Amino acid sequence: MSGKTITKNKKAYFNYQILDTYEAGIVLHGPEIKSIRNHQISIDQAYVHVDGEEAWLIDSYIHPYEQASLYNHNPQRRRKLLLHKKEILELWDKVRIKGNTIVPLRVYLVKGMAKVEIAVAKGKKLRDKRKKIAERDAERQAERDLRRIGF
Repeated sequence: MSGKTITKNKKAYFNYQILDTYEAGIVLHGPEIKSIRNHQISIDQAYVHVDGEEAWLIDSYIHPYEQASLYNHNPQRRRKLLLHKKEILELWDKVRIKGNTIVPLRVYLVKGMAKVEIAVAKGKKLRDKRKKIAERDAERQAERDLRRIGF
Protein backbone atom coordinates (compact mmCIF):
# COMPACT_ATOMS: atom_id res chain seq x y z
CA MET A 1 0.00 0.00 0.00
CA SER A 2 2.21 2.74 -1.29
CA GLY A 3 1.57 6.04 -2.93
CA LYS A 4 1.67 9.76 -2.24
CA THR A 5 0.12 10.23 1.18
CA ILE A 6 -2.41 13.07 1.31
CA THR A 7 -3.57 12.83 4.93
CA LYS A 8 -3.23 10.54 7.93
CA ASN A 9 -5.51 9.83 10.86
CA LYS A 10 -2.93 10.11 13.65
CA LYS A 11 -5.53 9.77 16.41
CA ALA A 12 -6.54 6.32 15.14
CA TYR A 13 -3.23 4.80 16.25
CA PHE A 14 -3.63 6.36 19.69
CA ASN A 15 -7.31 5.53 20.24
CA TYR A 16 -7.41 2.07 18.64
CA GLN A 17 -5.45 -1.13 18.45
CA ILE A 18 -5.12 -1.88 14.72
CA LEU A 19 -6.00 -5.50 13.92
CA ASP A 20 -6.13 -5.70 10.10
CA THR A 21 -5.78 -3.26 7.19
CA TYR A 22 -7.37 -3.02 3.74
CA GLU A 23 -6.99 -0.78 0.70
CA ALA A 24 -10.15 0.68 -0.84
CA GLY A 25 -10.93 3.05 -3.67
CA ILE A 26 -13.27 5.99 -3.12
CA VAL A 27 -16.17 6.94 -5.40
CA LEU A 28 -15.79 10.69 -5.94
CA HIS A 29 -18.08 13.20 -7.67
CA GLY A 30 -17.10 16.24 -9.67
CA PRO A 31 -14.14 18.25 -8.44
CA GLU A 32 -13.59 16.26 -5.22
CA ILE A 33 -10.37 14.74 -6.58
CA LYS A 34 -8.97 18.24 -7.16
CA SER A 35 -9.63 19.14 -3.53
CA ILE A 36 -7.95 15.90 -2.42
CA ARG A 37 -4.90 16.68 -4.57
CA ASN A 38 -4.75 20.07 -2.80
CA HIS A 39 -4.65 18.22 0.57
CA GLN A 40 -8.06 19.62 1.55
CA ILE A 41 -9.47 16.47 3.12
CA SER A 42 -9.96 15.46 6.73
CA ILE A 43 -10.59 11.92 8.01
CA ASP A 44 -10.08 12.60 11.73
CA GLN A 45 -13.75 12.10 12.63
CA ALA A 46 -14.49 9.58 9.88
CA TYR A 47 -15.47 5.93 10.18
CA VAL A 48 -16.54 3.15 7.83
CA HIS A 49 -20.00 1.59 7.84
CA VAL A 50 -20.45 -1.88 6.32
CA ASP A 51 -23.93 -3.28 5.76
CA GLY A 52 -22.96 -6.66 4.32
CA GLU A 53 -23.21 -5.54 0.70
CA GLU A 54 -21.49 -2.15 0.52
CA ALA A 55 -18.96 -0.13 2.49
CA TRP A 56 -19.36 3.62 3.09
CA LEU A 57 -16.93 6.27 4.34
CA ILE A 58 -18.93 8.49 6.70
CA ASP A 59 -18.09 11.89 8.23
CA SER A 60 -15.05 12.54 6.07
CA TYR A 61 -14.71 16.16 4.99
CA ILE A 62 -13.56 17.22 1.52
CA HIS A 63 -13.38 20.99 1.22
CA PRO A 64 -15.36 22.39 -1.75
CA TYR A 65 -13.10 23.21 -4.72
CA GLU A 66 -12.93 27.00 -5.12
CA GLN A 67 -12.95 27.12 -8.95
CA ALA A 68 -15.96 24.80 -9.34
CA SER A 69 -18.56 27.06 -7.78
CA LEU A 70 -21.63 25.76 -9.61
CA TYR A 71 -20.65 22.09 -9.67
CA ASN A 72 -19.43 21.76 -6.09
CA HIS A 73 -20.29 18.85 -3.85
CA ASN A 74 -21.62 18.35 -0.33
CA PRO A 75 -18.41 18.35 1.79
CA GLN A 76 -19.61 15.71 4.28
CA ARG A 77 -21.58 13.33 2.10
CA ARG A 78 -21.28 9.56 2.45
CA ARG A 79 -18.74 8.17 0.00
CA LYS A 80 -18.91 4.63 -1.29
CA LEU A 81 -15.76 2.54 -0.90
CA LEU A 82 -14.68 0.18 -3.65
CA LEU A 83 -13.79 -3.23 -2.23
CA HIS A 84 -14.09 -6.81 -3.46
CA LYS A 85 -17.20 -8.66 -2.28
CA LYS A 86 -14.99 -11.07 -0.30
CA GLU A 87 -13.34 -8.17 1.54
CA ILE A 88 -16.71 -6.61 2.36
CA LEU A 89 -17.91 -9.90 3.83
CA GLU A 90 -14.68 -10.23 5.86
CA LEU A 91 -15.16 -6.71 7.22
CA TRP A 92 -18.82 -7.43 7.97
CA ASP A 93 -17.85 -10.52 10.00
CA LYS A 94 -15.08 -8.70 11.89
CA VAL A 95 -17.11 -5.62 12.76
CA ARG A 96 -19.93 -7.65 14.31
CA ILE A 97 -17.56 -8.66 17.14
CA LYS A 98 -18.18 -6.40 20.13
CA GLY A 99 -15.66 -3.58 20.42
CA ASN A 100 -14.46 -3.72 16.81
CA THR A 101 -14.88 -0.86 14.39
CA ILE A 102 -13.51 0.19 11.02
CA VAL A 103 -11.53 3.42 10.82
CA PRO A 104 -9.69 5.13 7.95
CA LEU A 105 -5.96 5.42 8.54
CA ARG A 106 -4.78 7.44 5.56
CA VAL A 107 -5.77 8.77 2.15
CA TYR A 108 -3.25 8.56 -0.67
CA LEU A 109 -2.96 8.72 -4.46
CA VAL A 110 -1.95 5.80 -6.68
CA LYS A 111 -1.69 6.51 -10.42
CA GLY A 112 -3.91 9.57 -9.98
CA MET A 113 -6.67 7.68 -8.15
CA ALA A 114 -7.59 8.36 -4.53
CA LYS A 115 -7.33 5.37 -2.21
CA VAL A 116 -8.04 5.02 1.48
CA GLU A 117 -6.36 2.62 3.86
CA ILE A 118 -8.94 1.32 6.32
CA ALA A 119 -8.38 -0.82 9.37
CA VAL A 120 -10.40 -3.10 11.59
CA ALA A 121 -9.61 -1.75 15.04
CA LYS A 122 -10.46 -2.37 18.66
CA GLY A 123 -10.88 0.58 21.00
CA LYS A 124 -8.23 1.02 23.68
CA LYS A 125 -9.10 1.42 27.32
CA LEU A 126 -8.30 4.68 29.11
CA ARG A 127 -5.60 2.98 31.20
CA ASP A 128 -3.84 1.81 28.00
CA LYS A 129 -3.83 5.36 26.66
CA ARG A 130 -2.40 6.69 29.94
CA LYS A 131 0.29 4.03 29.90
CA LYS A 132 1.25 5.01 26.33
CA ILE A 133 1.46 8.70 27.32
CA ALA A 134 3.63 7.86 30.33
CA GLU A 135 5.98 5.76 28.18
CA ARG A 136 6.27 8.54 25.60
CA ASP A 137 7.00 11.15 28.30
CA ALA A 138 9.66 8.94 29.89
CA GLU A 139 11.31 8.41 26.50
CA ARG A 140 11.37 12.16 25.81
CA GLN A 141 12.86 12.84 29.23
CA ALA A 142 15.58 10.23 28.65
CA GLU A 143 16.46 11.86 25.32
CA ARG A 144 16.65 15.29 26.99
CA ASP A 145 18.94 13.90 29.69
CA LEU A 146 21.24 12.34 27.08
CA ARG A 147 21.43 15.62 25.16
CA ARG A 148 22.18 17.51 28.35
CA ILE A 149 25.05 15.13 29.19
CA GLY A 150 26.47 15.48 25.70
CA PHE A 151 25.75 12.23 23.87
